[in-house]
Amino acid sequence: MEPDAYKTLTKKIPHKKKTRTRPLPKASEKYLEAFDRLKEILDRMEMKYEEYFHFKSTKHWRFDLHLIEHRMLIEIATGPWSGGRKGKLATKAWSMDRYDHAEELGYRFHRFELADINMGRATAWLKALKKDELL
Repeated sequence: MEPDAYKTLTKKIPHKKKTRTRPLPKASEKYLEAFDRLKEILDRMEMKYEEYFHFKSTKHWRFDLHLIEHRMLIEIATGPWSGGRKGKLATKAWSMDRYDHAEELGYRFHRFELADINMGRATAWLKALKKDELL
């Protein structure tokens, strides 16, 4: 049916077709630098890790790094997966569900800000984590 005929018969505006696929969010330059720096720190400390860890196959939840030996998930706060929620409470609550699911599966998680990585707090935290492993 033509849009004009539909509008005259039903007094409703026909639905606009819009694409359902949305491209993945782009990472900022600051995030990429912090991510590379954190990987460099982990390599220097000889800790095994996975990048962009996806722990539940039915969800599109990703964490930036997974420390394999510690079952620890690390997220950088300004990463491409943490932004773009536009302040909607419902979508923020949905994204926080992944932390609950991670704990149910036995993972622990830690969230770093860019300042934590740049000022050395991340390095100190990782050294303490590795030291606790030896005890």
